[in-house]
Formats: sequence, structure tokens, C-alpha cells
Amino acid sequence: MKILKTSFKDLKLIKSPCFKDKRGFFRELLRNSFFLNQNFKFWSVSNSNKNVVRGLHIQPKLQQAKIYDVVLDLRKKSKTYGKYHITILSEKNFTSLFVPKGFAHGFCGLEKENLVLYGMTNYRSKKDEVGIIWNDKTIKIKWPIKNPIVSKKDKNNITFQKFKNLY
Repeated sequence: MKILKTSFKDLKLIKSPCFKDKRGFFRELLRNSFFLNQNFKFWSVSNSNKNVVRGLHIQPKLQQAKIYDVVLDLRKKSKTYGKYHITILSEKNFTSLFVPKGFAHGFCGLEKENLVLYGMTNYRSKKDEVGIIWNDKTIKIKWPIKNPIVSKKDKNNITFQKFKNLY
């Protein structure tokens, strides 16, 4: 297992070996020794169809460090504040993403079926959830599709500017 740095402070790519045969594959996702200061206590999985966009979600008060996704840096003192980082995660590249606290996240399903496993350091707090609109005009994320399928909830997310004014 290899941990690779990105241009964003504390945002890490995780490369792990995958063992394939005619039955399928086995891949190690995480070793606690790589994240000594992290206690992943909440795990969830999402299944999304092709062209589904989810996000960008964050819990500003009860923040979570996460694994996987497209991320937007919302740490005000960060050199990359307001910038985003995209990583294509697939069964072909065997890559995961460690996202530290202070980032919003979302993703786009590129295949017929897309399973995403999340490990988080805090439990979900529905009352603390905030979403930044996936197609925010200021951020200008380059999504790989033209007509995404977006939930009603995510269509009503706030702009990055409104987020900055509130938080």
C-alpha cells in the first residue's frame, strides 16, 4: 500500500494492490497504521447509476474526514481554499482518496453501477449538513458529463459564495 501526496495539504491518494482471478478481485482498502490520528467510526456505502452526480456535501460543525470523492477545500487558512481536486477512482486504478476535515465532497458515476465506500471520523449529523451546488459558477468544476442526474436535495444546495458568507 502506498500513500501519495497531492497539491492539497493533507489530501492523500492511496494506492493498494488488487488480486484478481476468474472469481473476481480482492483489494485491501485501509490500514489503521497509515492514519494514526484517525478513528473511523462511521461507514457507509452508496450505489449510483451512470451519470448521477452527488454533492458537494459537508458538515461544517461536526466535520468528518472521509475516503473517496471529488473534493472542494473549504479550510479558510489553506492555500487551496475554494479550489477543487478530482481523482478518478476505479477498479482499474485501485486508488482511494483520504480527505481530511474541512473539505466538501461529491462524485459522478461513470459506469453502469458505481459503489462508493466511505469511512468517516464522525457520525452523520443531518441538522449540520450543508451542500454546495454541484455546478457552482464560481468553482467551475469540470464534470465529465453534460446532463447529470441530480437529486432534488442537491439541486437546492447553496452557492459557494453563500457558503463563504455563512461559514
